[in-house]
Amino acid sequence: MAAAEELEAILPGRVYRDEYLVALYSREPSGARAERLPSAVVFPESLEDVRRLVRYAYRRRVPVYPQGSGTSLSGSAVPEDGVVVSMERMDRVRRVSLADGYVEAEAGVRLGELNALLAGRGYMFPVDPASQAVATVGGAVNSGAGGMRGARYGTMRDWVLGLEAVVADEEASVIRPGCLTVKCRQGYDVARLIVGSEGTLALVVSAVLRITPLPEASPTVLAFFPSLRDLAEAVVELRERGLPLLIAEFMDEETVSAAAEFLGMKVPRGHMLLASIETCREAVNRVTETLIGVARRHRAVHAEAAPGLREAEERGFLRLRRSLFPAQLHVSRRVLGVENPLVYVEDVAVPPSRLPEAVEEVRRVSEEMGLRVLMGGHVGDGNLHPAVGFDPRDPGQARRVHEWFHEVMGIAVRLGGTVSAEHGIGLLKKQGLRMELEARGSPRLLDIMAALKRVFDPRCILNPGKVVDCGGAG
Repeated sequence: MAAAEELEAILPGRVYRDEYLVALYSREPSGARAERLPSAVVFPESLEDVRRLVRYAYRRRVPVYPQGSGTSLSGSAVPEDGVVVSMERMDRVRRVSLADGYVEAEAGVRLGELNALLAGRGYMFPVDPASQAVATVGGAVNSGAGGMRGARYGTMRDWVLGLEAVVADEEASVIRPGCLTVKCRQGYDVARLIVGSEGTLALVVSAVLRITPLPEASPTVLAFFPSLRDLAEAVVELRERGLPLLIAEFMDEETVSAAAEFLGMKVPRGHMLLASIETCREAVNRVTETLIGVARRHRAVHAEAAPGLREAEERGFLRLRRSLFPAQLHVSRRVLGVENPLVYVEDVAVPPSRLPEAVEEVRRVSEEMGLRVLMGGHVGDGNLHPAVGFDPRDPGQARRVHEWFHEVMGIAVRLGGTVSAEHGIGLLKKQGLRMELEARGSPRLLDIMAALKRVFDPRCILNPGKVVDCGGAG
């Protein structure tokens, strides 16, 4: 409580101690929540506000937990005592340069609003997590976010040119790694080290992000398959043919049915594939025929096309996919007969050629454990999001789902993949990270990460306990 009172004097009008508001900022959709609530939520409005907070926290050794919109699914945004710092008031787009291909935006700018601004000028920022309507620039930087366009455009690490951030030292030093240019050599690539570090190395205040013109044309096909193997093999063929996939998303049959019910839509039965190709206007018909031909060759029971993403959006193609998590929650409520189930959404990735094996292995493990798995994800880049719901009041169910979560990570590692594609490590995947690095014969990396943490944050006050342990903090 003393920390909150002292911060109120340092940052008047920016520190809130209401217990209900604090509780709201102390949990995330994964179900992870604080065991000990933080003493306050701080809403800085400027770089200097952030520095005042960090200077105080460093001197008093107060843990600081940065948050964007709180949509993390790995436990990375959950505080434990200390204070939460929400960047939502720092929401200015400082500069847009179409000629130089970048935008400079503060950490609290929402990705959906940023893209609405850019679309009016014929451009976009291509990283689009499912929560893009509310996800913030700072949250996306911290989590290393991906999204539906990942098959074509990758993740945040591919689109951050530079950062403005505050590190935890006596002076709350400001660092500005990176450049305004695509080609940039400054020794170690500190900007991209901070991207995906989940707020454990520095507090991100703003970012310089690459932008790209909106696709000239993007024919899109929505297809339904009798089996997940048919669907996965269709995606493998699309990749082998060298088609520039913009989007390649899937949902299994039960999840599609639940999503359609949730949205009040009618859709064919089957496992859904949403695929879009970036091309020129003159090639739309030819590309559309190719997409539908590949789908039918792999036994699609239904396939329909839209000439572009705008038309696909109007016809509900993308809306159906974006409802993946609500659909998984909807099915869990019905199957378990509880009003507030928890849904653990996995986030593993495998080489796209191993997708059929991964899907079958996840199905097999889930059935052996007596769990009802719902499956969706970004198949264009091998990123799977299988999900299982459980009643958090039942210790047996919770234990079994935790075991399942670990088993799915093991499947990904055995198939040459990774335990976390875009959701991060946070609290829930620290054991999985160790398993992956040991399987690759590289456990030393954990020591190196811990040493980097101590260099950036010697007193371990920035999102402590996430990704790696702080051992030896001064």
